[in-house]
Amino acid sequence: MDCRVVVEAAVPVYDVETPDEAVRIAISKTGGMLNPDLSYVEIEMGSRSSPAGEELEPAFIVADEALVALELEMTVFNVEREEHAARIARKEIGQRLENIPLEVLEIEVLESDDSDEGDDSTNDQDSDGSTSDGDDNSASDETTTDGEGADDDDLLPEFDELLEE
Repeated sequence: MDCRVVVEAAVPVYDVETPDEAVRIAISKTGGMLNPDLSYVEIEMGSRSSPAGEELEPAFIVADEALVALELEMTVFNVEREEHAARIARKEIGQRLENIPLEVLEIEVLESDDSDEGDDSTNDQDSDGSTSDGDDNSASDETTTDGEGADDDDLLPEFDELLEE
């Protein structure tokens, strides 16, 4: 299953006077941190509202410093659950946006047009053409090449048998 994940980021910017200027600088700063590794992440201005439901500017400015709400959107391929897609998105984006808090806002399951997942040419996670659970562990790829789909629980009894011999 493929999912579109939207993550909210609180980006600090300095020496700004207007909310528009703060948003422009925050988008530029975030794009610089994500590129070239995550150039496929879409960056948009976030939205904020007061507790009463009133729409607020995406930037909060105090003493020429601002905290800007941005929404970062990416598509995660070949995941088993929506929670797995959220963890992958937070990990990938969070590694590049150091010291910037992130919160998952939305997870949308995308309908695939392919009838056979093995022919999916946009899949970056499976380089050998096999399907996996979306984890980036090379060890899990090695254990599933025999076609049995072994997972970590299946490895323990075999290991115990080796110790008994």
